[in-house]
Order: sequence, then structure tokens, then C-alpha cells
Amino acid sequence: MFLKINQRNYHVTDLIVRIACVALVIYWVMPWRFASHYEYLQRNEIQRELVEQVTSNISMQRMPACEYSDILADNVITYLSQYREHVLRGEEILPGGEYFPEDCSARFSTAIIVPYRKREEQLHAFLVYMHNYLRQQRIHYRIFLVEQYDQKPFNRAKLFNIGSVIAAELEFPCLILHDVDLLPMNLGQLYACTQKPRHMSSALDIFRFTLPYGGLFGGVVAIQTHQYRFINGMSNLYEGWGGEDDDFYARVCSHKLGICRFDPSYSTYTMMPHKQEKKNENRIKLLRSGYKRFEIDGLNSLVYTEKERRLHSLFTHILVET
Repeated sequence: MFLKINQRNYHVTDLIVRIACVALVIYWVMPWRFASHYEYLQRNEIQRELVEQVTSNISMQRMPACEYSDILADNVITYLSQYREHVLRGEEILPGGEYFPEDCSARFSTAIIVPYRKREEQLHAFLVYMHNYLRQQRIHYRIFLVEQYDQKPFNRAKLFNIGSVIAAELEFPCLILHDVDLLPMNLGQLYACTQKPRHMSSALDIFRFTLPYGGLFGGVVAIQTHQYRFINGMSNLYEGWGGEDDDFYARVCSHKLGICRFDPSYSTYTMMPHKQEKKNENRIKLLRSGYKRFEIDGLNSLVYTEKERRLHSLFTHILVET
């Protein structure tokens, strides 16, 4: 009798272990299915939320408008070796890292702003992959690399502000604030702006393709140029790692713009390994008092020295002292 009870308990335990293993495999293979704890645009809502705006040179083109419904519907996986090894058809890319399709008129013009300092391997991988990725989206884009030339602590937010000013001078209506270590994995994450500012990298591999907390608003963010001006950009005071994205999110919310995200299956990103930046020891103090400075600390208080502006084959290089 005792033996039968032990056997029964063994079978029950074995069944529980098997079920747990199956659940773990499902979570590993399809983790975005468990990312329902935040709101996102459903697949059938994405296209109508996109804002069709282009620079004047694109608007003067006399060609049929490009179509995007197939890109959004298929949402193909693009994080493949052939797109990461070398730039394909590099002759299509204009000086300064600019591209627009020649067989149709793009409906979106986007400035991709990348703050940078001393990450050569990541930069090379980023440029190769992103040019191969973005040209498949049939948009007009240009990559702006804003490099901090001085020896002060890295000021990521200030570099975004600088890039936004230069992109606005060139009439780009949409800004994508992009870290150099993040790469999109699905083509349906269209590099264009939506009605609301958009957190694009909400399904990041280092977070198991889920969102750690609802207020996370960094990595890759799309925002219309006029909206970025409206909230006075980002704070210029966050030197070192941490805090600036939370401050940015608070600015967006305080101006009642709200944010949006795409379906998690569109928002998958991978992060390239890198050494952590030195933490900003004042970040908590700055965050607590940030609301007092939204109107006085940002684009309207931006001071920097532009040392050089050069059109490289794959990007526009802006070298600055902060």
C-alpha cells in the first residue's frame, strides 16, 4: 500500500515537472505572449496611427506613393547574418547616410539621431545592419551621429538635443532617438513617427522581450520634431548613466502627449554587449526636482560647440563639445 502511494506521488510530481518544462519552453520561444501587462497598438491599428510627413525635396517627387501595408502585415524577421556582415548595395546610400527609394515616393522622412563616444565595434555593426534594414522599409531617412568630443562624463540627452536641432534645420519632421547598441529584429517596426511619441524597443532581449515597468521610455524612441520642441527636448543636466529617460518620460506626460507602443511582436530588439557607463550619482536628486526645470532646462538652454560636421558615406558626423 505504501509503495502504491509513493508511486502515485511520483507520477503526479513527474507530471507537474513535465508541465512546468513545457510552459518554460513556450515562454522561451514566444515570450511576447506574456507581455500583455502594458497597452500597445494592435496590428490593425498601426498604419492609421503613422504620421505621413516628408521633407520638401521628397514632397516634390512626382512618383506613386510607396506602400507599407505589406511590410506591416508580413513583419518579417530581419536579424539575419546576411544583413549583419556588410552593407548591401552601398551605392544606393547618399553621402551623409541618407536614403530614399527611387521607384516610389516615400511617405515618411526620419532623422535617426545616435549619441556616440568610443564604441567603434558597435558603431560598425549598427551602421551595416541599420542601412540594410531601413532600406527595406521604403522610407526616407538619414543617420546623424552626434559624437561627444570632450572628456566630460557622457551626456546622452544633450547629444539628442543637439541632433534634434540639426535635423530640424534640414526639415526632418520625425526624430528617432536611438542608442547605438540596439538593433531591431522585425521589419514591421516602421521607422516613422506616430500620433503619440512611441517607445519602439519595448520588447528587448535582455528583458526577456517584456517590459520591466510601464514608464520605461528609452533605448529607441520616435517623436515628431514639433512635439520634441513642445516639451523643450530633454534635460541637459544628466551626465553619466541613468535618469535622463525617466526625466524625458515625465516631460512627455506633463505635457499630456501620452505615449504608444506597437504590438510586442513588432518591437523586438537585441542589445549588443557593451561596458556599462559610469553612473550618474545625482540622478535621483535630479529626477525628484525635474518637474521644476521642464520649462527652463532643455532646448531653450542648450549650449554647445560644434567642432566639425562631415558627410561620411554611412552617416552625418556631428562632432561637439558639451
